[in-house]
Amino acid sequence: MAEVQYSGVRESRPGRINDLGTTGKEVEEQFRKGCLKRADRSFAQGLQCQQINSMAALMSLEDSVFISHSPQGCVGCAIMAVDMYRVGQIHRGIKQVKNPRLLVTNIDQKSVVFGGEKKLRDTVKKAVERYHPKLAFIYASCASGIIGDDIDAIAADLQTEYPDTILVPIHCEGFKSKICASGFDAAFISINKYILKKENIPKEKGLVNLFAPTTVSYADQKEMERMLNQLGVRVNYIPFYSSLEKIKRIPAAEASTSICKVFADEFMKTLWEDYQIPYSHTVMPIGIRNTDKWYRGIAKVLGKEKEVEEIIAKEHERIEPLVAALRERLQGTRVFICGGTGRSFAAAALIDDFGMELVGLETPTYDEDAQVDIEYLNGIHKDYVVDIANMQPFEQVNLVNKLKPDAFIGVPEWAAKLGIPTTHVLDGKRPTMGYDGLLFLGNKIADQLQNPGFNKKLAKYVKLPYRDSWYEEDAFKYIEQ
Repeated sequence: MAEVQYSGVRESRPGRINDLGTTGKEVEEQFRKGCLKRADRSFAQGLQCQQINSMAALMSLEDSVFISHSPQGCVGCAIMAVDMYRVGQIHRGIKQVKNPRLLVTNIDQKSVVFGGEKKLRDTVKKAVERYHPKLAFIYASCASGIIGDDIDAIAADLQTEYPDTILVPIHCEGFKSKICASGFDAAFISINKYILKKENIPKEKGLVNLFAPTTVSYADQKEMERMLNQLGVRVNYIPFYSSLEKIKRIPAAEASTSICKVFADEFMKTLWEDYQIPYSHTVMPIGIRNTDKWYRGIAKVLGKEKEVEEIIAKEHERIEPLVAALRERLQGTRVFICGGTGRSFAAAALIDDFGMELVGLETPTYDEDAQVDIEYLNGIHKDYVVDIANMQPFEQVNLVNKLKPDAFIGVPEWAAKLGIPTTHVLDGKRPTMGYDGLLFLGNKIADQLQNPGFNKKLAKYVKLPYRDSWYEEDAFKYIEQ
């Protein structure tokens, strides 16, 4: 058992860095020496907060309502998760497409002065009485955290009034952590505390927990399930498009793994400590090398190392001729990559499958896991820039403008306005994972390079909101040790 319970704040783990501008070689060397220090930015733009990650992680759960104890603006970012949820329903053949049941208490100036607990009580009551859900998630926010509203006490009090609905307070105040993945941890900590409650249930032979975030497409879900089914196991796919019943089955699993490297990594450690469920935490399965590594990781936990090697050999035989054809289309392409910690490093490994060259990489945070990936990338790519940043598009646009890559892989909205061919790697609507996702993503990148007309026209008529003088500055001038 762990001596100290994890706080849910990722900075509480030693060696995590979240503000830095450097090169791949330099960051590897400095981290190995223990010389990387936490820094800050004297100017920051577009931070992603914990609350939206906590909300997005659970927003597709069946029979649930979601109550944000916050000002109205805090739920604005939920539109992305709502869009993913709606598209995901269509892909799964659901005819009556619906929105998540999301309510906001609308904390205002009066609430800040006198407290917003009455608003929260009234909103929880309204949500439960209107929808009769099995689960009601109550999200804290920066505002409710600052004024000190006790969401735990209110949930405990109302729980006696509504015994048929499990009330789950989630402490995802945005100011607690600059690493937005802490929001995932906040959601899982509350699931363990209020739903699982450390209760041991009988194990189910051959059941594997597969943790998946919002940005995993239905095609990727089927691909991951296909791969695990080939190992002879059943998949408990959670929490996306899941249910209370599936969540309660988590402790019954024989093993756990996650599609995203930073989505449930801390929670899987907790499952080992509280329920003795072994887990595999390796890489995100994007590209041949990473898919093989991910597959071997869970197979080792299940004691199926021999079986997985036979399966991998067959998969390679099937896809390698197709990958070779894609390599002919993409060889030598210079690429800048931007994404979450798991996806950016995974995509950087992917481009080696196609003979492309990495010139720049953005990742929200850097730690021991990232060091393993950087060591691998440094063995392939000679020289590339590393931007460790929670979003900060002003830095990235500066870098991209200087580096002038042939293609951009990542969250592409702003990069498209520079006229560069772009491909979205954070795509909850199309395949990116596993052996089949590799082929789809490779074709997509190649097609974008051959058909860049839309991006060029966009650059001609749309200007990014930065002065010309900014593009001449050092991209990292606002990072302070």
